[in-house]
Amino acid sequence: MSVDVVSPPRADSGASAGVPQLSIISPAYNERANIRPLVAAVAAAMGGTRWELIVVDDDSPDGTAEEVFAIAGEGYPVRCIRRIGRRGLASAVVEGALAANAAVIAVIDADLQHDEKLLPAMLALIAAGDSDLVVGSRHVDGGGVGDWSKDRQAMSSFATWCANLALGTGISDPMSGFFAIRRDVFHASVHDLSQQGYKILLDIISSAPHALRITEIPYVFRNRVEGESKVDLMIMLEFLFLLSEKVTRGLIPPRFVLFSAVGGIGLVAHVAVLQALKSFGSTFLVAQTAATAVAMTLNYVINNSVTYRSQRLRGRRFVIGYFIFCLVCSIGTLANIGVADLVLADEGNWALAGVAGALMSAVFNFGVATQFVWSQRRRPRRPRVRRSPVAQ
Repeated sequence: MSVDVVSPPRADSGASAGVPQLSIISPAYNERANIRPLVAAVAAAMGGTRWELIVVDDDSPDGTAEEVFAIAGEGYPVRCIRRIGRRGLASAVVEGALAANAAVIAVIDADLQHDEKLLPAMLALIAAGDSDLVVGSRHVDGGGVGDWSKDRQAMSSFATWCANLALGTGISDPMSGFFAIRRDVFHASVHDLSQQGYKILLDIISSAPHALRITEIPYVFRNRVEGESKVDLMIMLEFLFLLSEKVTRGLIPPRFVLFSAVGGIGLVAHVAVLQALKSFGSTFLVAQTAATAVAMTLNYVINNSVTYRSQRLRGRRFVIGYFIFCLVCSIGTLANIGVADLVLADEGNWALAGVAGALMSAVFNFGVATQFVWSQRRRPRRPRVRRSPVAQ
């Protein structure tokens, strides 16, 4: 892929009647206070260029969607895609981009930390025909990260180094969430996107079927004024799992790796409880039963909060999911024993039999739990139908 670093040019403000030149995707969660300032800033930046803003709201409890609807009612070219039962920046961007009308798609955060004044420049560079993708970079001359803490700068630098080492993106800021791309280029990549986590740009670059022509333009990352930052440890973990999926070309699903790691934590807890109860004089059966219950509960809670956090269960569904999870793990244990016994009978090797059984139960538990515990599908309610006689 070719990568250029340029200064922002001025965009042509000509437009075709009725068709936006630029579709701007803004994923949002609890960003109600920022939506109106964002729309005003984008409108001022775009000038006479026709545009549309698609806010993809993950069912924010603060009324983000209602604010978008209100602004759209005032005549602004703004739409809202409201997602129920699922969350995640990458998947939100994908859904917004698939609904875009313009030939060029831009992605910008709803928290006003990206420089919307660069949107016309991004559009102009792609319209000129020399770029498939234009990236707003914080790490080229003229760019910056504002007043980030040293820890956050170090985390970003490490992630950038990992991305370029593993995938060879060739750009200075593969972690950027501010970019513009040709719609046809996006559609060519969409079926291979992981849609996990926050690093959608890296996902797109590594999933493209051919080398992309990429241009980087500098911008300075702003400080958030309203709302709370979404940056946490899970973002870094999801990034590392995204890398593993791309490096192995999907052979190792990131969620399975995390699910297995959580299982390892449960195993450690199991052994610890077993030994603790043994020291208190408990019988093995009682200790094993208690240790199993603790391990299953710990695994369920961690998986619900981390591995499947975009489908996190709450309230009554959390309780029901717990009992289903325990049932799944119990069946997985039987599968573990059965496979281990077969391998032991054929090979006579305890270590090989143990590994085979553990792998079998991990794959079984992951597949069945994904389908039946954290499935996004809900049973539809039967509609109430009232039939009236046809008037003669």
